[in-house]
Amino acid sequence: MRRVLIIDDKPEVGHALSLLLSLRDIHALVATSPAEGLALLSRQPVGLVIQDMNFSADTTSGEEGVALFRALRERSPDMPVILLTAWTRLESAVELVKAGAADYLAKPWDDEKLLATVENLLELAETTQEVARLRLQRRARQAALAQRFDLGGVVFASEAMERALELAGQVARADVPLLITGPNGSGKERVAAIVHANSAVRRGPFVAVNCGALPGELIEAELFGADAGAFTGAHRARSGRFEAADGGTLFLDEIGNLPLAGQVKLLRVLESGRFERVGSSRTQQARVRVLSATNADLKAMVLAGTFREDLYYRLNVIEIHLPALAERQDDILPLAEFFLAGRGVLTDAARDALLAHGWPGNVRELKNVIERAALLADGAPISPALLALPAAAPSAAAAPRTLDEPSRDAVLAALAQAHGIVARAATALGLSRQALYRRMERYGIGGAP
Repeated sequence: MRRVLIIDDKPEVGHALSLLLSLRDIHALVATSPAEGLALLSRQPVGLVIQDMNFSADTTSGEEGVALFRALRERSPDMPVILLTAWTRLESAVELVKAGAADYLAKPWDDEKLLATVENLLELAETTQEVARLRLQRRARQAALAQRFDLGGVVFASEAMERALELAGQVARADVPLLITGPNGSGKERVAAIVHANSAVRRGPFVAVNCGALPGELIEAELFGADAGAFTGAHRARSGRFEAADGGTLFLDEIGNLPLAGQVKLLRVLESGRFERVGSSRTQQARVRVLSATNADLKAMVLAGTFREDLYYRLNVIEIHLPALAERQDDILPLAEFFLAGRGVLTDAARDALLAHGWPGNVRELKNVIERAALLADGAPISPALLALPAAAPSAAAAPRTLDEPSRDAVLAALAQAHGIVARAATALGLSRQALYRRMERYGIGGAP
């Protein structure tokens, strides 16, 4: 909003500033007293206020100017305020800058400096509004998503997770196999549970089995059951996970670990719903929605002959991919606060450390780190030392950050070097303005949380 409110008891000052600002297409409202200025502000929104500090014959106290500044801050805490003063000693103005004033300029002012300051602050104000708009827009989308689908209380803020969860909700009622891909610890089982919760069989059982946690010779028995004597140690008949999941959903995690013999049986179940227990010739029927997940490259396994091509295409009717946590940094701090559960407060340095870490263990690693830190902190603020994150390798520490993932300090430095002009800072960082807005929101710059 390129509109400025000027509050100065000398009409000639307001007139001169109005003419000066008009050279940059900035519209000015002028008030000659604090009361008039506050009244104007209540009727017309502005992007910035330029206020005098001296409204009485006593030109050294500035009490009315201080009171005006406090009133402005109370009404609009985020609105930038420039102080104008003719004082020789500027201690009070400096104190107000520490209290939140954007800047102070001495009378008589330098025209170019004043114009540059005003334009930079207006640009930052617009940035703050844009960041707030994007934040509200994102929250509205996520609230609408939570109303449409049962998300099971999953915590997320990134667009990548938003897309994945929306797809999960959309395809939940389609009775087709679904493949969830992503690295270990990225939340694949949570997404599978969300699909089940929104499916036509949500009142049935949700049965999960980790194919990677069982020896190859036991996976078939785990899935399909086994008759007594089917293998060493099988002293009695046992039902498998398909029987347990009848009428509901079976989630097969780490499906790439299923041996070829088990793949053949699984393919048959997917096509016909029929299977036999290990060691039995009696065919059974199960009505099961099968969801599978993997952190492996199944296409490469198909080429290597370790995974059946027909099974791959049967499982991958619809794929939902979950990126690594490092690829969706917007989720890191919300997840950390969720895991913290009010047991402590993260310092700014700790938050920066969480954002800078690579998270090879993804969400699971983040949960463990936060829970350990909360226990060690015992209610005290959580510092980077309590997080005990492993130090980066020397080569990685020496390498510069890539332009598409600037650190918080890099963003602040670029904004400072660009005098607050977001377009220039974005160019210096090699980002679009929208990308820089998103990072500013992530880092809490420009009024974002």
